[in-house]
Amino acid sequence: MSRQATRDDEDPASRWWATAISDISPGVIRLRGYPVADLIEDASFAQVVWLLLRGDLPSPAQARLLERALVAGVDHGPQSPAIAIARMAATCGVGINNAMASAVNVLGDVHGGAGQQLMELLARIDADDALDAVRAALADLKARGIHVPGFGHRFHPVDPRRDPLMAAVERAVSDGVVAGRAYRVATEIERQLAPIPMNIDGATAVIFSELGFTPELGRGLFVLSRSVGALAHAWEESGSGLRNKGPIPRTSLPAYTGQPERRVGHGG
Repeated sequence: MSRQATRDDEDPASRWWATAISDISPGVIRLRGYPVADLIEDASFAQVVWLLLRGDLPSPAQARLLERALVAGVDHGPQSPAIAIARMAATCGVGINNAMASAVNVLGDVHGGAGQQLMELLARIDADDALDAVRAALADLKARGIHVPGFGHRFHPVDPRRDPLMAAVERAVSDGVVAGRAYRVATEIERQLAPIPMNIDGATAVIFSELGFTPELGRGLFVLSRSVGALAHAWEESGSGLRNKGPIPRTSLPAYTGQPERRVGHGG
């Protein structure tokens, strides 16, 4: 017979993984103090994400804005390296969790990190003197050879996710849901970079900043969102019947740029 789990808040073992997030005991699950049954009944997924990260439930308007950002980032097809990697991993016979993890593991500074980088930039720029502060910040990035994160897209002339997201932020500012600081700075950056438009990373960075998330959590929220696409694509590819699917069709060979054929002991 298994022993009943117990908690002693003074016991070093009980404090080893002490947490303010989840209160778990036999027959009890409470998240930030809310019984999970209540959350199942009355809270959306976006609200629970906010709850676990921030400690309390958001307002309905805050939750809607967060949900828009999470929906916008779910997928970009195999044009996204992470999604292509999820599909390739699925053909290698690994589990769905491994395929998803393979996708998440490449969401780093270059692919997936622009939102966090823009959030850090937005936090440094004085919104009350946005015109001159943005001009100075862009000049500094240019002098250091650093790409402005969150603007331009290698595939879309204009990212179709930009306008609905920024319109939602504009409404939230007008309704007093958010302050508008990040919105003002980001739109000034976009004005000075014209005709280079904001992309998905930029628009979601504005939303996450306006909602008070840290830059690190901004990246985490993007990873959470894109994991949905990784799951869907890995599952679809797992039903293709193909094995060990490489990055290009088997009928195509990578260009070879090395030495011509040579022989050991014959001058090579």
